[in-house]
Amino acid sequence: MKAAQIVEYGAPLELRQVPDPTPDSDGVVLEVLATGICRSDWHAWMGDWGWMGGQVALPRTLGHEIVGTVRAVGPEVRGVRGGDRVTTPFHLACGACGYCRSGQANVCDNMQVLGFWCDGGYAEYVHIANADFNCVPVPEELTPVAASAIGCRFMTAFHAVTGQGRVRPGEWVAVHGVGGVGLAAVQIACAAGASVVAVDIDAGKLALAKEQGAVHTIDASVEQDVPAAVQEVTGGGAHVSLDALGTGTTVVNSVRSLRKRGRHVQVGLTSAADAGEIALPMDLITIGELSIVGSHGNPHSRYPELLSLVASGRLTPQTLVQRTVSLDRAGEVLSAMSDFTTNGITVIDRF
Repeated sequence: MKAAQIVEYGAPLELRQVPDPTPDSDGVVLEVLATGICRSDWHAWMGDWGWMGGQVALPRTLGHEIVGTVRAVGPEVRGVRGGDRVTTPFHLACGACGYCRSGQANVCDNMQVLGFWCDGGYAEYVHIANADFNCVPVPEELTPVAASAIGCRFMTAFHAVTGQGRVRPGEWVAVHGVGGVGLAAVQIACAAGASVVAVDIDAGKLALAKEQGAVHTIDASVEQDVPAAVQEVTGGGAHVSLDALGTGTTVVNSVRSLRKRGRHVQVGLTSAADAGEIALPMDLITIGELSIVGSHGNPHSRYPELLSLVASGRLTPQTLVQRTVSLDRAGEVLSAMSDFTTNGITVIDRF
């Protein structure tokens, strides 16, 4: 089969012929219909995350936002059949550890991350382990391209906004960085009844945030004091502020954008510039009784709620997709992410 692989960090992806996967006893093989190109893929391509043991081994087939049709089924699989159209969380879970048993499979002790620790969906076929636990049926209303975002960016934003952020109607939400996750967070927060302020350095991204429901946008390339601007717009600060990018500037701006007793949600992972360590204004956090929480993916147990909102039309992941490309152009999209010139979500749909 064809697969686009990292063979050297930061170098062009290589389109290679590699062996077709075969299913483990508890796994399935999907024929890939669509795969999103995510900033996390860019981090892997750049060789990031060695500071937390997350640097990908080479060669590696990227791709963790996958929609596919089941083509081969392991003998122990009971709930997934050939021909089913499914997606899967990017964090494949064991289903047996304490976190999985308590509905928190997004922090599974035995997690395998698609496209990072095992080969992913920049390929014609992909293997999904523990299929009964990890495969999620795709609603008929969604095309493969529309559904591809659910495997990472959309479901990540859903958990960040409604789970970790606990956004409530009438609250102010600030979203710092409105790429794929940030745009999804804008849409989901608006659907939850919040008023959203979107912050970015790119006018195109801010225009998309407006389309997704943001009531105000702040161009951080022009605004000298982003937290002060958020404080002014929101009448004293955001109730919830979400950083979807992971830079030192956006993390600190997000925290400083909060009102007293506000909630900062950290979604974006850091790059080599910060290597996982960012200084925070601790006295402000203490005196203002601010809450700082992380957010990773989405628990498997919350997929039914998410998919019901999608099926009802209250959430529309398809509106985040800006373009589709063929597999051989995936490397071009990753390169464009280096200077933050990509908008919305780009999806591979031709293999």
